[in-house]
Order: sequence, then structure tokens, then C-alpha cells
Amino acid sequence: MEALVFAAGLGTRLRPVTDTIPKALVPVDGKPLLYHVVSKLKAAGIDRIVINVHHFPDSVIGYVKEQDSFGVDVRFSDERDFLLDTGGGILHARKLLEGGPFLVHNVDIISDLDIGWFISRTRPEALASLVVSERKTRRYFLFDDDMRLVGWTDTATGEVRSPYPGLDPDKCRKYAFAGIHYISDRIFSVFDEDGWKGRFPIVDFYLKECARYPVYGVVPPHLTLIDAGKPETLAQAGEFLRNHLNTKEYGKEV
Repeated sequence: MEALVFAAGLGTRLRPVTDTIPKALVPVDGKPLLYHVVSKLKAAGIDRIVINVHHFPDSVIGYVKEQDSFGVDVRFSDERDFLLDTGGGILHARKLLEGGPFLVHNVDIISDLDIGWFISRTRPEALASLVVSERKTRRYFLFDDDMRLVGWTDTATGEVRSPYPGLDPDKCRKYAFAGIHYISDRIFSVFDEDGWKGRFPIVDFYLKECARYPVYGVVPPHLTLIDAGKPETLAQAGEFLRNHLNTKEYGKEV
């Protein structure tokens, strides 16, 4: 099984810490964010991991080598010349990812998601499946009753984005995206056919293409998720890892 870890970001929300180290190496509970994510993926049976790098790329690559690649096959998608955002990052890693479906996981997401359970709930016809939850936020993906993606809304501004004209967000199911998705490698042919290239967010891709290609949401029955990419949540993430998470899930000794 294969995964892509988004680790290329500038980590602007964590400045000034990320003025000197990449976000992926910001410590949480004594270990870098990257350690926690890769350990979780490895414990879920993922044995080939692609990590994209841009901000302090040599630091990330050096850390992984110091860890003997965590005992799995780790490869790097190098974006040091130009940061490509999430959609462009997937496209840039194409040669490392083609050959089957793959999981995508943000490096700053700490959760108790059962990755195996999530993958087992994805549909074979899906171009992508997104982990979503009822977490309170201002921005939500919109789904129909079959949990197929139909749009997006910002509840603070009232903005709605959808390939379906006149979509009423109040008639849709609203869920917050968790930064974890499972993607068919058919996505690369869609990139080609519809002219996606360069730098672009994967959310823009989903919102434009979801009318033609099925993108579904998957809602875990219980999900604790922490966005550790902000100073105010780093301590919270550390406490969660210490006290509330089954450490076997992260490949550690109990």
C-alpha cells in the first residue's frame, strides 16, 4: 500500500518556529510531526511512502535517512524549485504514485483515525474518498444524501462553490475535511484530459470535477482530529498523543 505525505508547506502559521526548521520537523511530544504521521501509516500496513519537500528540503531528507527511512520504502517528491500546492503536489509525484490507489495525509494532522477502516469504506468507483467529520469550522464540503461531493461553502461569508448552479447549501450535508484522502490513480488521466498542470489546490480540482467524477465523503463514527499546524494546538496534540491514543497504532511500545 502506498501513501503521499504533504510535507512541503512553508508552515506560516507556526512562525517563527518554521523560520529555521520545516513544519514536518516541528516537535510534538518529543518527536517531529513527520515521525508521528509516518509511524501511523506504517502501523496501518503502508509500506511505501512518498514525501513531498520544499521548505528546508535537505533537513527533511536528512531526518528520514537518520531514521533509516522508518523501515519502509520512502521516496521524495522534490518541489524545492517551486511550491506546487496540494493538487500540483500530487501531479508532480505522479511517477512515484502511479500503479494503484494511494492515501494522502497532511503532515500536521494528528488523529485517531483507523486508516484500515477508512480504506475499507471507500467505493471502487470513487475518484477520491475524503475523511470528513462534523467538526465545527467555517468552511465545509457539501454532500448529497449518498455522500457524494457537490460543493463547498464558507458559512462566514456565505460563499458557495459548486459545479451545480443554484446549489442550496442548506439542503446539503455539511462536513469538515480532515486532510486525509484516498485517491484512485485514475486521477492522473483526469489531470491530463482536463488540462490540470502547474500549481493548484486539490480542493479546486475536486470542486470542478465532482459533477463528472464521483468524489465521496467518509464519516468515521468517532474521530478525534487535531490540526497541529498552529501554535495553539501543538500542546493539545502532544497531550493527545501521550494520553488518549493507542500507541500501538503509531508503531510504538505500550
